[in-house]
Amino acid sequence: MATDFDAVIVGAGPAGSSAAILLARAGWSVALVEKQPFPRRKVCGECIAASNFPLLDALGIGAAVAAAAGPELRKVGLLRGEREVVADLPPAPPDAHQWGRALGRETLDTLLLEQARSAGVSVLQPWCVQAIRGSAGAWQVEVRAVDSELMQTLNATVAIDAHGSWQVLPSARPARPRGRAGSDLFAFKANFRGASLPPGKLPVLCFNGGYGGMVVAGSDETTLACCIRRDRLDAARTASPGLRAGEVVEALLRHECASVRKALLDATREGPWLASGPLDPGVHLRADDAIFRIGNAAGEAHPIIGEGMSMALQSAWLLCGHLLGAGRPHPATENSWQRDIAKRYASEWRQKFSPRLRLAAAFAHCAMRPVTAVPLIAMVRLWPALLTVGATWGGKTRSAVDAAMVAKLASHHSRAAACTASSPAASISAIAPHATLQST
Repeated sequence: MATDFDAVIVGAGPAGSSAAILLARAGWSVALVEKQPFPRRKVCGECIAASNFPLLDALGIGAAVAAAAGPELRKVGLLRGEREVVADLPPAPPDAHQWGRALGRETLDTLLLEQARSAGVSVLQPWCVQAIRGSAGAWQVEVRAVDSELMQTLNATVAIDAHGSWQVLPSARPARPRGRAGSDLFAFKANFRGASLPPGKLPVLCFNGGYGGMVVAGSDETTLACCIRRDRLDAARTASPGLRAGEVVEALLRHECASVRKALLDATREGPWLASGPLDPGVHLRADDAIFRIGNAAGEAHPIIGEGMSMALQSAWLLCGHLLGAGRPHPATENSWQRDIAKRYASEWRQKFSPRLRLAAAFAHCAMRPVTAVPLIAMVRLWPALLTVGATWGGKTRSAVDAAMVAKLASHHSRAAACTASSPAASISAIAPHATLQST
């Protein structure tokens, strides 16, 4: 079993797998550590904005995603109670991908992970990280096999954190203290068969104490996802003793949102409700980070604008652009080289994504409060184009990764292919047991 790598990446979601593919194609030896077996469902709105399809094409899975995803998303609706306002979603600049789609994470994540394997990435799954020691240029990542208790220490020049935002990554940075608050947001998601949601429509739900959305994410599969405040959830559970949290949330949405009630009239839920949280929206990375952070580990927007997948994919490309564009240093200067990249990456990340975080936070807080949600609905009824403009501001049509960077990183793939035989990546594998899901 190989233990020395150029990079160890923790988390094989869209951010982690994308970074692994890009680095491996450039000739880096990469280990990708994922604690859950795939395929696995995950709490997510599952929307992929049009701006991401050039990235998926360059990663080699664009055609597979297009074949499995739901219909093109061309309409957005804002709904509260019995009221609904519908507007056009903005198209991306004319090319092969003008409209967003939706696809279940069990499919997207598996496609990306298999592409990472094909690129020569050493995948440890299901393995979990026990400890991270050392510093930039000389990391020791202690990992444990979930199914056998086997322990191993991986040595790496670069460490990349791509784990979920509500998980804890062992590192030098202490976890931020969190108290229990009524304003804590919990995310819920369920899939339904036979729902009557019009294809191509993306409804955004506003209700007291929360927000959510629905989307057709594949063949006859509709995803219903929402975020709800702890105090609203606790009150709803008290009023419905004996029901699981997900069932309470579904009953609440059917009662308060006419569009949900209508769409699910003849629908059947597939599997249990999934839940996660509390969410931690905001910027998580810092310019002095020794471990690079991408995806939700770098920062998280309120899910109401559906940009989580975009920020995951695009942050991975931004980081890899810096790592691969700076040229490898001499080992004696590795630490300072990584510090410089961390500063430049953090600066670019904030420039590209902070506006999305601010827009999402403002929209989310307006949607959850009656005193602001009611005038918001009234305003967009007068000017529906505000929804179109808001979607544009939210990043639906433009990527943080420009075409030049896509072309530059893609060129590493062709150069690396010529030398694969002389420097093959090491292979670490683990047989994944049957996946289990916790219902709520």
